[in-house]
Amino acid sequence: MRRFRRASGSSRRTDPGHTDPGREAPGRKDPGREQPEDPRERPDADPGARGAAPGTAGAAVPAGAAPPADAGGRAEAAGVRSDAPAPAGSAGREPGPAAATPAVPAGAAVPAAPRPRSGVGRRHLLAGGAAAGLGALAAAGAQIASGRTTPERATAPDDGGNGLQTVPFHGLHQAGIETPEQAHAVFLGLDLLPSVTRDRLQALLRLLSDDAAALTQGRPALADTEPELALRPARLTVTFGFGPNLLERANPGLAPSWLRPLPAFGIDRLQPEFGAADLLLAVAADDPLTVAHARRMLLKDSRAFATLRWTQSGFRRSYGTEAAGTTMRNLFGQVDGTANPRAGSEDFTRVVWGDADIPAWLPGGTSVVIRRIAMNVDTWDELDRPAREESVGRRLDSGAPLTGTREDDEPDFQARSSLGFPVIPEYSHMRRARPEDPRQRIYRRSYNYDEPAAAGGAGGSVSDAGQIFVSYQADVDRQFVPIQRRLDELDILNEWTVPIGSAVFAVPPGAREGGFVGEELFS
Repeated sequence: MRRFRRASGSSRRTDPGHTDPGREAPGRKDPGREQPEDPRERPDADPGARGAAPGTAGAAVPAGAAPPADAGGRAEAAGVRSDAPAPAGSAGREPGPAAATPAVPAGAAVPAAPRPRSGVGRRHLLAGGAAAGLGALAAAGAQIASGRTTPERATAPDDGGNGLQTVPFHGLHQAGIETPEQAHAVFLGLDLLPSVTRDRLQALLRLLSDDAAALTQGRPALADTEPELALRPARLTVTFGFGPNLLERANPGLAPSWLRPLPAFGIDRLQPEFGAADLLLAVAADDPLTVAHARRMLLKDSRAFATLRWTQSGFRRSYGTEAAGTTMRNLFGQVDGTANPRAGSEDFTRVVWGDADIPAWLPGGTSVVIRRIAMNVDTWDELDRPAREESVGRRLDSGAPLTGTREDDEPDFQARSSLGFPVIPEYSHMRRARPEDPRQRIYRRSYNYDEPAAAGGAGGSVSDAGQIFVSYQADVDRQFVPIQRRLDELDILNEWTVPIGSAVFAVPPGAREGGFVGEELFS
């Protein structure tokens, strides 16, 4: 029997969205089946680094014969050299089932792989111009609807946990705001590339919305290479926020007056790596694996349009650890967020979605402020329990105000101790945060963070911890800023907390069925 070795065929890219005559696509496509392109490949990625697409096979070539030259006259394809020895142990071996492609006689031309008959790849959208990109996007939408570009979905068994629970993606408001808080979250701040035009921005938002809609319902994203990781959404939500630069490119006339950096505060020690960004993606779920997978899919969607400025990962108690609705605790051990308006109430609607007095920037929209606050847990440990409670104005065990017995008791700021001092000190955090104007209210949806401590930290520090402070309100200037000014002036907690990051985003309404988040900007 003659010895055979395999050589990958070569063909030039014919993708109109990315033409590179100096490169060859490794491997050949099977002419008997559709081969949709991987939409997540970078337009400038090196084909040699990616290797042949799974499932492709080159033509068998008799041993000793030179691989056929391609259209450019090359004698090598996909890294196979003409002088390479046959694989060890192949002497006298018949081609196995994997060698399904018939042998090609020496000197004969290898037939060119036919172009796929269907299956619109999103690489064309990512790299092409606006008109071509939008045309491909419409076709890709049809592919999504038909399910031909995603792996067949497996069924995750219902084991009684919350892994199969879903939160609707479409609606008047975006999910992840009024949704009961999940245990894990990651906040992604992205900056648009200078080349991203208004049309390409629209394409990006549609891509992100399509994949977010699928992932939140337990379906793989388009061209998801790990589809099994998408089958347990665990109440996954993806919430979009827009920075000033994004609105400037999309529709400058819609930018609200409060969409700008916050005023300078004396307590701030802001670091630029946690500053303003063009696009916010807030990903949250009860399972950290679900969050990690969704984060990766969305960043792969974005990489031809934007660069990642920052990632902030946070956590709360794990799902099932406490009863639903229990107020979170921060890493100082304090109950944090007692004064929040209750989700679903008229109070929540006024604070977050606005009303005639303080309207939202778009119907169904709101705003979000994200502040990264470093907490000096090591020096906080040095305080005794009474000092900790006075600094907050609440009891550590129950979260009740120092003048009450239950967490939801109204504080009595006029109450005096036997020595005539206020029971709740003027400098306490609760006293400073409580507004005189009832309209100065916010909805907090914060998460703790705890990064590895730096090796050899000064003073033997064992912590790099803090809070990702997330505040939703209809109007930043009228609701958030007055509270922050009072805290800046006199809040004893400032001795142990330092804001190191700050960003403001306009949160658009939710997406309609068949639409995308931010669609109002392009009408």
